[in-house]
Amino acid sequence: MAIWSGRLYLLIFAFLSFGLQAQIENKKKTFVVKKMPSLKQDPKILALYDLYNKGDEKKAYKKAHLLLKSKADNRSISSTNLLLAYYFNKRAVIDSSIYYTNQALKFNTVVNDSLKSRLFSLGYNLLAINYQKKGLLNESKKWHLKGIEASQKYNEKNLFYTHMHGLAQTYNELGDYDNALKLFKQCLECKDDNEIILGSYINIGDIYSKLKDYDNANIFYKKGKVLSEKTNNNQGRVIILLGLGENYKLQNKPQEALKVFQEAQLIADKSELNQLSIVCRSSIGDTFILMKKYSDAKLIFSEALQKSVHFGLLQNQSYIYDELRKIAILQDDYKSAYSFFEKSARIKDSITNLQKIKEINELEVKYKTAQKQKEIEALKFENEAKKLVLANQEEAIKNMLLQEEISNKNNENTILAYQNSSNKKRNEISLLKKDQQLKSLEINQQKKIRWFTIIAFLVLLVPIIGLLFQYYKRFKVQHLLNIKQVEITSQKIDGILKDQELELIKASISGQDKERQRISQELHDSIGGNLAAIKLQVNHLNASNFTNIQKISLQLDETYQQVRSISHTLLPKKFSQNKFLEVLESYLKNISDASKIKISFIPYPKKEINELDEDIQIETFKIIQELLTNTIKHAKASEVEIQLNCIENIVNLLFEDNGVGFDAAKSEKGIGFINLENRIKKLNGSFVIDSKLKRGTIANIEIPVLETKSKNKIKGIDLRNQLDELKSN
Repeated sequence: MAIWSGRLYLLIFAFLSFGLQAQIENKKKTFVVKKMPSLKQDPKILALYDLYNKGDEKKAYKKAHLLLKSKADNRSISSTNLLLAYYFNKRAVIDSSIYYTNQALKFNTVVNDSLKSRLFSLGYNLLAINYQKKGLLNESKKWHLKGIEASQKYNEKNLFYTHMHGLAQTYNELGDYDNALKLFKQCLECKDDNEIILGSYINIGDIYSKLKDYDNANIFYKKGKVLSEKTNNNQGRVIILLGLGENYKLQNKPQEALKVFQEAQLIADKSELNQLSIVCRSSIGDTFILMKKYSDAKLIFSEALQKSVHFGLLQNQSYIYDELRKIAILQDDYKSAYSFFEKSARIKDSITNLQKIKEINELEVKYKTAQKQKEIEALKFENEAKKLVLANQEEAIKNMLLQEEISNKNNENTILAYQNSSNKKRNEISLLKKDQQLKSLEINQQKKIRWFTIIAFLVLLVPIIGLLFQYYKRFKVQHLLNIKQVEITSQKIDGILKDQELELIKASISGQDKERQRISQELHDSIGGNLAAIKLQVNHLNASNFTNIQKISLQLDETYQQVRSISHTLLPKKFSQNKFLEVLESYLKNISDASKIKISFIPYPKKEINELDEDIQIETFKIIQELLTNTIKHAKASEVEIQLNCIENIVNLLFEDNGVGFDAAKSEKGIGFINLENRIKKLNGSFVIDSKLKRGTIANIEIPVLETKSKNKIKGIDLRNQLDELKSN
């Protein structure tokens, strides 16, 4: 620590599985170098490392190459190569990073001291990270072991735990979980570095989760959560919460998992951790799929997709399209599933192409690196040759200097002559300059006057524009208020008209109720009394009492006439005076004019309909009344179409509106609906209604003509036969 200023900061989080196998393979990510070490030796090296740590990496890269071309000691060359190794490691150009690391180790030839040991240890760590990225895990393990040995030699605790953590991560990737757990737990003893402790908590929780020991996994995740909250490490908190959520999912506790994922999302959004925010939303979507809440899953995946597109995260986009495809398949929406599959395939092709371009760029960088090394060797050779040439040229330069002194003395005389003439010219030039200054002052004054005029004009113009803008805004607001007022007035008028129409309908229904009451009284008081008297007289009949029989016959005739009179009073006067269709069309026209509903009425054939039995006509009229009343009260329709057909002894009534409709399966039957069914049932007819929300209503009614007529005729014949028998007796 004594010779290195600053420290090597490492983000030692092995990211947990977020349920995104396509995005985060094997529940891990490699370590990321956050800051480069700096040296307390050569000022040039110090400046170079400081430039890199401040984020100006490209400039540091160029200066590093210039430094390698110059004459520098081995320590400086070693430190410069190490910086270039970190530069290429950060850009995942692994072979170049390994080359410069080996060069740094090669030139680290200073006599043994702590700086040499630290440089070896850092180089070993970088080689281990590079081989881990290449997938050569045993090679990575070898370099971590060497680094542990080097850091122990000079008691470099920070580097010791860095290598220890890296070795544990390598064991983890090799599947040797026992050794990985042992080393990660040993890393918890590093009290001076909270990042190593937090990374160890996360990795231990990850391993226990792989081993399905969820209780222990949750214990270490929660310890990591406490530490991340204490150190205000929001990124660590989000990763830990995602790990806890995955554990709950694996334990089949989707509600707990959802709660934890949503907490992680809030923290990620607040801290602007954009990629983690997308991962959180994807985890929430997976949990909704597990809970079979497909609509919620689609909504949260759509949010994640928007963010992925915004930040150009192709891998996340591909995964989200795959998940949306799964949801579409589960909902039997194969068209959407195919569309999502195509989008995912296109993105995967783009990723493949980008990877190819990246590989080409890496090869190009390797080629350029090799070329630069050759250039450095050639420049060194040229420098040696130039030194020899310069030594030979020094004597020639001395002779040239003597000749120059002689020529300079000869030139001094000529210079004095030139000085006299130049003084005259200077005086003339000064006079001309004064004239130019006067002219420039005049021009400046004119410019100032123009500027003042323009500014004054603008000062007046700005308030005028402001006033005009305010007037325009007020006019626009007033115009919108007028439009709204007109709309409100029209709505009130429509409401009043509908209320009036409903009042008319209610009055009509009230009249019908009174008429029914009158009929029941007539039947009870007149016909009921007559039939009771006839019954008493029949009970006391004998053969000799002929006068009583005549009285009974007269009472029966009177009762028959009363029944005919009541039935005639029941028939509306319009039906007795006009044709049925004329009465119906007049009624529909009145309703259309009053309610402003466009009513289309199509009867066919008119002659047969006008000749229908009076009972069918009356019931048909009342059915249409009931249907129109329901449409006006509930449907909010603007158009109604009524078709009345009489074909093959069947009366067919088709009633259709374009109103709001209703759910026939969920709606309860009202009194009007029950009355309709009773009327149609009385006529031995059938009734079918079809309605859906926002699609209108269709009612289809069929009434047989022959059956109704025959029943009425049979009833009439029976009544006449009974009267004739009573008369004959």
